[in-house]
Order: sequence, then C-alpha cells, then structure tokens
Amino acid sequence: MHLWGPRPPGDLHRRGGVRLAAGCALLFGTLAVLVDWDAGTLTGPRAALWLTLTATLFAVLLPPRVTAGPGRLTVHGPLGRRTVRTDSLRSVRRHDGVTTRLVLRDTDGHHVELDARVLATDPFLRHEVDTGVRRSLERGTLRQGELALRRLTEEIDGETVEAVLRASGMS
Repeated sequence: MHLWGPRPPGDLHRRGGVRLAAGCALLFGTLAVLVDWDAGTLTGPRAALWLTLTATLFAVLLPPRVTAGPGRLTVHGPLGRRTVRTDSLRSVRRHDGVTTRLVLRDTDGHHVELDARVLATDPFLRHEVDTGVRRSLERGTLRQGELALRRLTEEIDGETVEAVLRASGMS
C-alpha cells in the first residue's frame, strides 16, 4: 500500500531493471575512466565524454515505466510518454522475437508498445488492461488482435500454474 492510498497499477519489477541499467552503465563508465587514466590519456574533455556515454547507456538500458488506470495505459520512456485508451482499443498486435512485444492502438490514433512480460508479472496492471479490452470488445471497437490477446493470456496463465506447482513441490 502506498503512503497516499492503494498502489496504482504499474510494473512491479521495474526497480530491478533500473538497478541493472544503473549497474551496467556505472560499470562501463568506471572501467572506461580507469583504462583511460591508466593509459595516462584521461583529460577533462575525455572524462566528460565517458560521463556522457555512461548516461546514454543508462538511458538506453532503462526499462520504460508502465502505469494503468481506468480505461488507460501509459508507457513512460526515455523520449516521453504515450497513453492509449484501453476501453476503446482498435487493434492489438503481437510481435514475437527475443521478447514478446505488444502494440496497442486506440480509436483516437494513439498507440503504445510494451514488453508482454510487464503484463505477466504485474496482476494489477494486467487486470486494468483486461478490463479495458473487455470494454473495447463490448463496444465493438476492437477489430484486430483478440486472438493474440487470448494466446498471450493462455501463455501467462500456463506460466503462472507452472510457477505455483514448482513452488509447492508438485512439479
């Protein structure tokens, strides 16, 4: 529970991603400065370059923050934020690759892209999105992607069952 009331739906595991991004960037920056210093070539401008590259690496590795509320999903990335109305979705596309990405588009023309693991790891966020998708289906605005969402839900449910069985020692 938050200090000011219930926790708003958002990515539960983002903190770990932020720590990993910070750790990788700091390791890179520290090693770069140490190697440059050991070679005797470290100057003010070179130190500023390493600091800039370290900050850039952090920004690239930083996972986006995903939040949801009644009828909306917002992805806060390094270049800004995007919000989509989940209660008036037009399409949902799934892109499989190294990670499964979802692209949600609403009837207003807005879109967001997010890692499907965010929905798998945060039941509050998943509930808000699922509620919005059901409203979109009731209103008839969701014309593309219902099968992709159903498949993703089945995969998440299967992984959850496997995790529960492993934790209980039944698998």
